[in-house]
Amino acid sequence: MATITLTRASFEETIEANDIVLVDFWAPWCGPCRQFAPVFEAASERHPDAVFAKVNTDEETDLAGTFEIRSIPTLLVLRDGIALFMQAGALPGPALEEVIGKVKALDMDAVRAEIAKAEAESESESEPS
Repeated sequence: MATITLTRASFEETIEANDIVLVDFWAPWCGPCRQFAPVFEAASERHPDAVFAKVNTDEETDLAGTFEIRSIPTLLVLRDGIALFMQAGALPGPALEEVIGKVKALDMDAVRAEIAKAEAESESESEPS
């Protein structure tokens, strides 16, 4: 599967409609972004069960701002709408494959339970005694 271009308008729909979405935040003038592009594209061919999307930070400044992108390329990986991984820098192919494998292997029920537990603890800490 080839990569797709994400915009502010298509972002939420893409995240909601797909189990695993990898997002490459990049810009045309960025050398490391251009180096990472073929690695990202090759991974998209090996993993047709995931969506590989690109966000041009020059054109989608609001979307980049939402995720506080300060350095590019930055890779964001979501599963079931939950951000699981975010890292700046051009990942080498083997490292990207490792991230994808770990994301696919996660028990998402356990992840959701951990999130709920953390939110409950945060709420109880913020309540006045």
